[in-house]
Amino acid sequence: MIKLNFNTNRNLAFGVVGLLIAVIILAFTTSEEEKQEQPAAMASLPVEIATPVYERITEWDEYTGRFEASSRVEVRARVSGFLEKVNFQDGEHVKKGQTLFVIDQRPFKIALDEAEANYAQALASLKTAQDNFERVESLRETGALSIEEYDRRKQALVHAEASIQLAQAKVNNAKLNLEFTEVKAPISGLVSRDRVNEGNIVDGGSANSTLLTTIVATSPIHFYFTGSESDYLKYVRLARNGERGEARSEGIPVFIQLLDEDEFVHEATMDFVDNEIDNNSGTIESRAVLENKDHLLEPGMFGKARLLGSAEHEALMIPDEVIGTNQSMRFVYTLSEDNKVVSKTVTLGPLHSNGLRIIRDGISSEDKVIVNNIQKIRPGMVVNPSQVAIEGETNNLTEVAQAH
Repeated sequence: MIKLNFNTNRNLAFGVVGLLIAVIILAFTTSEEEKQEQPAAMASLPVEIATPVYERITEWDEYTGRFEASSRVEVRARVSGFLEKVNFQDGEHVKKGQTLFVIDQRPFKIALDEAEANYAQALASLKTAQDNFERVESLRETGALSIEEYDRRKQALVHAEASIQLAQAKVNNAKLNLEFTEVKAPISGLVSRDRVNEGNIVDGGSANSTLLTTIVATSPIHFYFTGSESDYLKYVRLARNGERGEARSEGIPVFIQLLDEDEFVHEATMDFVDNEIDNNSGTIESRAVLENKDHLLEPGMFGKARLLGSAEHEALMIPDEVIGTNQSMRFVYTLSEDNKVVSKTVTLGPLHSNGLRIIRDGISSEDKVIVNNIQKIRPGMVVNPSQVAIEGETNNLTEVAQAH
């Protein structure tokens, strides 16, 4: 039988306690080391920094609008009758004065013949009245004719003269109605389809006359867009300060982009600004006109217009994607002297023609803006920066505007 003495049991107990203390110390030491290694790992996060683009620019304002024909006519008959013939193909280009529809002319020719016959009768009556009056005019001087008879024949002559004028007017009206049986194109342009086919009765000569077709002139073509009252005031003040042309009189250049295009490639000229602000929307309508010789642009198409919105000035610009959002605030991450992330609130301007966002306030041209890993960094974090350069999209709108 083995016997343990008291000293042996005590030594064993002290050994177990010492072992537990060592384990606890090791655990705390490991935890502290991990906490020290975590900032080191975060501090080594690589980021790219760049100074804002700082150059002299002119700003551009953009508006959405719609194309409309420079002229649009609803073709309606001016006389009623049987539609005898359609003289065009749907959708073709027609010239001014070209006959599009022919209404049955026979009733109108009969009416013209009747009017001319009445005119001939009136002419014969006038001749008789003139002869009768000439006979009694000489007798009046000798006193062989009564005053009553003289006045009666004179009135008959006046009545015959009036009758001839009335007959002539009826002849002219009949000729005009016969001419109206040929419905002609009032303008040159693209014609729509025939809305009434041959063989139908058409109504004409009133506000509710039958619509036969429409014609639109699309070369040149108009582009209408609306701007706010504040935009209007800005442009007026720029013009009065000599920093921009007068919109109503100086042909401000406008550049238009279609829905399937990436750039503003269609050049137009502003030729109209409305004469009042709309009471309901608080906007004012403007119009640009542009050539459309290839007939690419059609009335009703949407587009986006860009026009000069400021005088030439110095501006800071950065990529739009590096700007963060905090509720209603906009901010960018910049780098301090000790490589720590700093958040700065900025005031945004519009996108410039080079694709960069104009910054009104909040940063300077010397700030180092962080342009990548935006989602991985936070203010106060130490990062490992590398310098890059901000490049905008190539765009020649400024040069074109200066040429104008």
